[in-house]
Amino acid sequence: MSRIVHLALKVEDLERTTEFYQKVFGFKEMNTEKVRDHTSRHLSDGVLDVALIKYDAGTESAESKAAGEGPCIHHFAIEVDDVEKATREIAARGCEVVSDPGVVPVKFRAPGGTIAELVPTGQYTQ
Repeated sequence: MSRIVHLALKVEDLERTTEFYQKVFGFKEMNTEKVRDHTSRHLSDGVLDVALIKYDAGTESAESKAAGEGPCIHHFAIEVDDVEKATREIAARGCEVVSDPGVVPVKFRAPGGTIAELVPTGQYTQ
């Protein structure tokens, strides 16, 4: 069975937001990396990967605009055994893929308009 393993928050201030989740809730920083047009800081509550995403100034990528302007819940990730197969299935159901071609994880607009992504099993194993 697939499961939700990751939640991404689009934030304005990476450092202030990190400090908040660490000090108030005890989240642990797992890693920080520059990915395409954003910095992604991964925190964990011990079960779920919570990514704080700060997009570069002036970026115009479809991914950066997918969930709207400003801070928001950007997307959640669903772990699947076969990303290519799941991508074909979501496309067959009319979902718009918003990631650039060939990029994994695969972000898509789900029915209802929310953004989700497909990740390979084990991507967010702690």
